Amino acid sequence: MASEKRDYYELLGIPRDADKDAIRSAYRKLARQYHPDVNKDADAEDQFKEINEAYQVLNDEEKRAVYDRYGHAGLNQNGNAGSGAGFGFDFSDIMEDFFGFGTRTSRQGPMRGADLRYDLEITFEEAVLGVEKEIEVNRREACPHCQGSGAEPGTSPIRCPDCNGTGQIRRAQQSLFGQFVNVTTCPRCEGRGEIVTTPCSVCHGERRVEQARKLSIKIPAGVDNGNRIRLSGEGEAGMQGGPTGSLYIILHVMPHAFFRRQDQDIILNLNINVAQAALGDKVDVPTIEGEETITIPAGTQTGHVITLKGKGVVGVHSTHRGNQRVFINVVIPTKLTKEQKELFRELGSSLGGESIEEERSFMDRLKEALGG
Repeated sequence: MASEKRDYYELLGIPRDADKDAIRSAYRKLARQYHPDVNKDADAEDQFKEINEAYQVLNDEEKRAVYDRYGHAGLNQNGNAGSGAGFGFDFSDIMEDFFGFGTRTSRQGPMRGADLRYDLEITFEEAVLGVEKEIEVNRREACPHCQGSGAEPGTSPIRCPDCNGTGQIRRAQQSLFGQFVNVTTCPRCEGRGEIVTTPCSVCHGERRVEQARKLSIKIPAGVDNGNRIRLSGEGEAGMQGGPTGSLYIILHVMPHAFFRRQDQDIILNLNINVAQAALGDKVDVPTIEGEETITIPAGTQTGHVITLKGKGVVGVHSTHRGNQRVFINVVIPTKLTKEQKELFRELGSSLGGESIEEERSFMDRLKEALGG
């Protein structure tokens, strides 16, 4: 009886002033939960029928108005609701979204061409200073013979007789839950709505042909390994009048023999001997733009850093330029001549007393501090 039926708003868990978006959202959530193909509970099928019935009524403005005024009785008297089956209601959109019973497709419209990738290797100097490179890319372009129609010049594609030019095949099917329309892409024309009876002699009806194109690529100063450059419109040609894809240049910076990069700074490790470290010296060091003379202070220790301002990498999106940092490493000789050994002994003898005295003085002060 009508009085035993549950309130439709209660079934969907929505307020009585809910709009269509709220109704649809609630229905989708419950349909996922209670569809018999998903939910194996004994009462899932009955619950799904009730939910479907509530959605059909509340989603229809006229039926909803009758229901709001007269309840279930008004709907039964007008023949607008019943057991939940056989409503003649097309809910293929819900079936497609959740259960895979159908697909909503239409004649294929413009399709964007595919994006392409090109891996480009550049030197460390080219990455820092910028460079212009010429590359060759193989890509599919609109066939110049048929202008991308796929048909031999002088002929034209014809309307597909299977789908009558719509690009889709529609079949009405009856199920336990009512009638729905199964919409699939036309297999004969592959959704285009037309077929080529006389294929182009160059592209053989494919509409595109592969071409090798040379492009000049401007690489800005400051790029780094893994950076990419996007060239809009340099990918593959689209279909059905769709836009051309993009070409992405992926940069690979080769390692340098001396330099390495740290953000916008260039790092150089410089080895000096003990004499240079002790007495100081002037040394020519390489930079990305040529040699530069630096001064090594007397008494320089390993790890000391000398900074060359503005000799680093300029930012790709800024005018700021980093520095070159020279890290000093004092190299201790491992092989000495007889004369060199003698000189080091004399040096050690002259320095040894001071070192020992300083060491003892420090130890004495440490003992005193500890009360020893």
